[in-house]
Amino acid sequence: MAKRFFVLACLIFALAQPAVAQETITVFAAASLKNALDDVDAAFAMANGAKITASYEASSALARQIEAGAPADVFISADLRWMDYVAEHRLIKPDTRVNLLGNKLVLIAPKGSMLDHVPIGQGFDIAKLAGDGRIAVADVKAVPAGLYAKAALTKLGAWAAAEPKLAQAENVRATLAFVARGETPLGIVYETDARVEPKVKIVGVFPDGSYPPVTYPVAATASTTKADVAKYLAFLRSRQAKDIFEKYGFSVLTTPAS
Repeated sequence: MAKRFFVLACLIFALAQPAVAQETITVFAAASLKNALDDVDAAFAMANGAKITASYEASSALARQIEAGAPADVFISADLRWMDYVAEHRLIKPDTRVNLLGNKLVLIAPKGSMLDHVPIGQGFDIAKLAGDGRIAVADVKAVPAGLYAKAALTKLGAWAAAEPKLAQAENVRATLAFVARGETPLGIVYETDARVEPKVKIVGVFPDGSYPPVTYPVAATASTTKADVAKYLAFLRSRQAKDIFEKYGFSVLTTPAS
């Protein structure tokens, strides 16, 4: 009887204790990653029991937020420049940095556009193609998608004529929305963005070499102390994550760790 009473008392004591708070990993990620990374995060949470909170924006905005002290545990940029920026300010753990994904730059139009199969090469006249309309791009001074777009148009000799016609957005998903709503007849986004928006179509692909390779580096922030961050970074390089990223059109730059 005494033994049974002791066991019952222990059970009551255990149930009375406050539940241990579930650790949440906060991920700051480039806007273009949203659909794919949401699926990857759901898979990680199911496998590991950890909770992921993702904040999506232009890499430039996220880097500035991290610099200002925003509580991020992981940063995934859409280019090397902004990861270099936080690295130079000692805001990431250098030994965790990996070039994770690649992407391509494409020309899009609304789904019902008469445009189709536009050849893009040297001398490409995007300004003439836009007619009286404007060309949607991400901010060409800071946002990776805009920086890549400017590099491509400059390399192809189209920048000078195109610049006055640009409709610049705060990130690549806002750029995509301009075209999806029919507010601009053309836009320049990543291939993966175009693939998740049914109201647009890809009408041209910018040739390799006309812009720097689109590269998504990932790293843990210098301030994080959460044990599950290392597991999360490893999961991003897993076979399961690779399959998800590739389903959305990303190229995976790492060899799956598992």
